Amino acid sequence: MHTMPSSRDGADQPTANRGRPTSGPGPLGRLGVWVTRHARLVTVVWLLAVVGLGAFAPQVEKNLSGAGWQADGSESVTARELAQEHFGGNASSAIQVVVRSTDGPVTRGEGKQVLTEVTRVLEQEPRIADVLAPVPGATLSQDGSTAVVLAGAGADTNEMVRVATEIKAGLQDLSTDDVQVNPTGSSLLWSDFNEANLDAMLTSEMMSWPVTLGILVLAFGALVAAGLPLLLTLAGLVASAGSLVLINELIPVSIWAMNFAMMFALALGIDYALFVVVRYRAARAARRAASREAGREDSLDDRRAAVAETMDTAGKAVLLSGLTVLVSLSAVMIVPSPSFRSMAGGIMLSVVFVLGATLTLLPLVLFKLDDRINKVALPWSRSQEHRSPKFAAWGERLWKRPLVWGLASVAILLALAAPVVGLDTAMPSIKVLPEDASARVGYDIVQESFGEGAPGTLQVVVDADEAAEAAEVLRADEGIAGAMPPMPAGDESGLVMVQAVPTVDPSDPALGETVDRLRGDLPDSALVGGAPVENLDLKSQLDESTPWVIGIVLVLGFLLLLIALQAPLISLLGTLASLLSTAAAFGVARLIFQEGYGADLLGFESQGFLDAWAPVFFFAMIFAIAMDYTVFLLASAKEHYERSGDPKEAMVGSLAHSGRVVFAAGAVMVAVFFTFALSGPIPPKEMGVVLGLAVLLDAFLVRLVLLPVMLRLTGKAAWYAPAWLRKVLPKVTFAHD
Repeated sequence: MHTMPSSRDGADQPTANRGRPTSGPGPLGRLGVWVTRHARLVTVVWLLAVVGLGAFAPQVEKNLSGAGWQADGSESVTARELAQEHFGGNASSAIQVVVRSTDGPVTRGEGKQVLTEVTRVLEQEPRIADVLAPVPGATLSQDGSTAVVLAGAGADTNEMVRVATEIKAGLQDLSTDDVQVNPTGSSLLWSDFNEANLDAMLTSEMMSWPVTLGILVLAFGALVAAGLPLLLTLAGLVASAGSLVLINELIPVSIWAMNFAMMFALALGIDYALFVVVRYRAARAARRAASREAGREDSLDDRRAAVAETMDTAGKAVLLSGLTVLVSLSAVMIVPSPSFRSMAGGIMLSVVFVLGATLTLLPLVLFKLDDRINKVALPWSRSQEHRSPKFAAWGERLWKRPLVWGLASVAILLALAAPVVGLDTAMPSIKVLPEDASARVGYDIVQESFGEGAPGTLQVVVDADEAAEAAEVLRADEGIAGAMPPMPAGDESGLVMVQAVPTVDPSDPALGETVDRLRGDLPDSALVGGAPVENLDLKSQLDESTPWVIGIVLVLGFLLLLIALQAPLISLLGTLASLLSTAAAFGVARLIFQEGYGADLLGFESQGFLDAWAPVFFFAMIFAIAMDYTVFLLASAKEHYERSGDPKEAMVGSLAHSGRVVFAAGAVMVAVFFTFALSGPIPPKEMGVVLGLAVLLDAFLVRLVLLPVMLRLTGKAAWYAPAWLRKVLPKVTFAHD
């Protein structure tokens, strides 16, 4: 029978056939020791950071913006900017106030009084440009019951969302028993969505924290230890929230940046703390035993040595994992959309703070608390054991029958991934809003009163000498229900705007065909814009950017893994394995969100597609998380291989020493992500389902089954590196002496 010799930390003893680790702590070990020797300075720095930045954190929901969902430099964005500048703010971000009377024409009696009050409220807002009264045949319905008052955009899209948020309640309060007032339009849509999204996020957080704490107590076996990851997360979250508010003073930051930052700070903070705390406990237990054996008392130097060992092993894995997350998300920055860049930036900022807290604040807390982290322990807790007998037995089982387990996991992943072939994507429709949201109610009334395509009116900005030709093209197109007379700019720009109502709903794929046809037929100076066209241009940009983002993420992820492991084969296999869980998650997402399976259970109305931003953004997030687990598992395998030179000890030992951490961390992440699937509008549900499934499949099938099987089948070849590559790569070792 094969046995594995134990060392003071539960890892394998060095052997002559491998390079011995250098004596003394490495750079991160020295950082850990420095932190313990300068505890007061580190504490003051973190207190200043958390308190100083935390003072701005309460303003995050108010200050951050809700728009920015656009393709910078696109034709539609240019058309919107021209419309805002030269046509009194009659742009896609203008606010439309829908007034409907159930008791006669809306322009008489009580309806007329309400219209007057609506106009007064709008004219009092300095960020609104021209206020246009209802026009018969355009914004006054044929039966006279419905009118639309247009409030021009006098500020950028982000500010117009804030305007919508501030005035919508006052406008709705003007409603009477017979006259209904509902603001709508693109700015209202984002305002209502942000409101629903915030409620969903708060609900999800309230649900996830108790579940998370319960899982952590089970994982750590003690209440005090379980609270450390939450403390770490809170410090990183507060600091990142305050930072986002300050950054927003320089460049607009999407509110989604905070939403994703909250989620990632919680998930990664717990992951990192789990890995570090488990290793510290084992190191302390081993050194305490060594002190008793040597007949001496445990000392501060022993505690510092345990911190150094923890940082040289688990700390190094955490650092490389954090860098992988940052590299993966940085690829999203190539998408020329403010919302995407600020979301990726928000997550990266939270990761930086959580990483900083893990590498400085957590070692200090562990050093100070020491044995007290095991306070309020569960009766069955074996918290000071680094090696898990159950996961060691699991490793032995995989070693004996690798093909059975490997093929089974691949078959499951491929079966779940199969539906991804028919995946359709589009920008979010009005269905992302609750049915009682003002923007959706107003949207439905406009559609009922003015036609199917009325909520998605196109705006064509063209030179005056080509305006007649443009109007003729619009009227002749089969996808246009009607075009309004050309409207000249109120200045000397020589521009004219022609507005046209499509025949189909703004979310209908046929609208894209109409816009493409118009752009080919209209005069050269014509720019086609409008809210639905901005969505189409953004989707086109996302479709174009997605392959690049995926390629960059894969290449950079592989290079970072190669630097960490110094082994090209297992680095490549570890990178490619992430694609299986990602494809499987999107395959299931297609069945749920596109086909509508389980829609009633999750409480949403299927749009018939997956939101267009999901593939590119979720891929980067999923890959970042997957590589997180990959680094943890393979760093442990490399540590064992450096000590023993035995592929079996590397594979079984990595599961024995990191399997429990990966399992617990995966369970926490799944719990966090799935809570987002239980509340709020469709996009957070998509995020919760896709990310939750991806983590579930990646942690439990790929990292705890398929990746160990790959180590088994490749043997020593997994860790082989040609001499020229070893000379090029910086030397990274996970073994600690």
